[in-house]
Amino acid sequence: MHAPVLARRIWIMLGWILVIGVIYLSLNSDTQPAPVRFSDKIGHFAAYAILMGWWHQIDRNAYRLALLFVLMGLSLEILQSFTGYRQADIFDMAANTVGVGIGWFIARFGLVWSNRRLAPSKPA
Repeated sequence: MHAPVLARRIWIMLGWILVIGVIYLSLNSDTQPAPVRFSDKIGHFAAYAILMGWWHQIDRNAYRLALLFVLMGLSLEILQSFTGYRQADIFDMAANTVGVGIGWFIARFGLVWSNRRLAPSKPA
């Protein structure tokens, strides 16, 4: 197996671990409330920015990924309201959505990650 193919597979596997981690943390009953009001919004923002930025490295046509992550964030917030130990928060939904947008922007314009992409190159 060529090194780029192996790197891509590892990157995808780690990306799925990130997705599962966000889902787990969103629905986990052991999560402690934030000590300061709105401080958890930074965590929501960062989690979705990282998810979007990570997966954008794999798929350069990331519009559908952005839509999926926004829908994931909205769905998880709604699911929290059915758990009995968590509650949905519109500001969490907003932080998730803004995180997706910023993660897409940073990855799209290469502000953090290198110019080396893991997306397969398209023939010229």
